[in-house]
Amino acid sequence: MELEVYTAFTKAGIPDDVARAAVDSIKKEIDSRYALHSTQLATKSDLAEAKAEIIKWCMGAIFGSAGMTIAIVKLLS
Repeated sequence: MELEVYTAFTKAGIPDDVARAAVDSIKKEIDSRYALHSTQLATKSDLAEAKAEIIKWCMGAIFGSAGMTIAIVKLLS
């Protein structure tokens, strides 16, 4: 992308040093915005870990409720 922007600036008649400075400025701005949001983005491994954690808790809840149901039935019979 940097090369395309630089080429567009130079074709528009902007001096070489000014075009390079503008491209560097744009790149720095994009990098800083990415850095702000990168901590909020989830990777595939983050999602896989969360999925495993959810499955673990759901299975625990299912077996726990089944055990409680069996215990209640035994107490009532």
